[in-house]
Amino acid sequence: MEQNLVSLMVSQRLHFDIYGYVLLKNVLVPDEVERMKSALHRANEDPNLDVDSRVYIRRNSDHYVLLGNLVEYDSSLLEYAVHPKLVPLVEEVVGGKIRLEETEAIINSRDPDADLRELEKHRYNPVAFHRGTKHGWGTYIEQNKFHCVFVKTLAYLTDVGPDDGGTAFIPGSHRLTWDRSEMIEAAMSDESLVCQVEAEAGDVLLFPESLIHSTTAIKSDKERTILIAGYTPTMFQPWPGNEVDPEFVKTLPDEMRALISGSESWSWQRKY
Repeated sequence: MEQNLVSLMVSQRLHFDIYGYVLLKNVLVPDEVERMKSALHRANEDPNLDVDSRVYIRRNSDHYVLLGNLVEYDSSLLEYAVHPKLVPLVEEVVGGKIRLEETEAIINSRDPDADLRELEKHRYNPVAFHRGTKHGWGTYIEQNKFHCVFVKTLAYLTDVGPDDGGTAFIPGSHRLTWDRSEMIEAAMSDESLVCQVEAEAGDVLLFPESLIHSTTAIKSDKERTILIAGYTPTMFQPWPGNEVDPEFVKTLPDEMRALISGSESWSWQRKY
């Protein structure tokens, strides 16, 4: 696939600029979804993961696990980070060439201690609203379009319905200079200010880290598996713990090395 032929549709770009995200349908084919999901579950069940690999793992009881620094663990996870259907779209909204900043995945299910009656009182149940950068110093406008220097792709490896822990956003917060806590307080007092995404396995969310977002509590009996890649301009550093072994980088095809290692550094190739 020629990456220079891959771009957001005008309607998708407008949705991204207005609301701060766009859901890309059917990006991953079933075989890709299965390979990625199997790799993550294998890592989760590996008792020697922290000894035999550079993957980090953080558990919250038995219902939630976060895995990170994944590209060296399995080829399917590397393929996601350099996916030809996604990298050009990230470059479009960053505004130039990118490097991989982090890879993470979450496997979670309903908290066994959750009070379902309490959860049912609310349309949305965000766990912890947050963002990784802020409008004004992590974003910019170029040729009348919004750009951000920290952008995520979030792949759904399982179907996610309204009760299955979909990602929640405060739409439009990616372009606001309001105090973050004030925006969250306002959104929590009026659920019409919050949007929760529903998706099918293979769909991918594209969003800037200036957008306030959160995982939501799972009310169903389903397990949710998502895979996330974060990107920045080439001169940025990887998120601590997501450094990739230089020896591994040497084994990669030439066209992947700069994306994974950030070797282009301050020789940033902008789109403008």
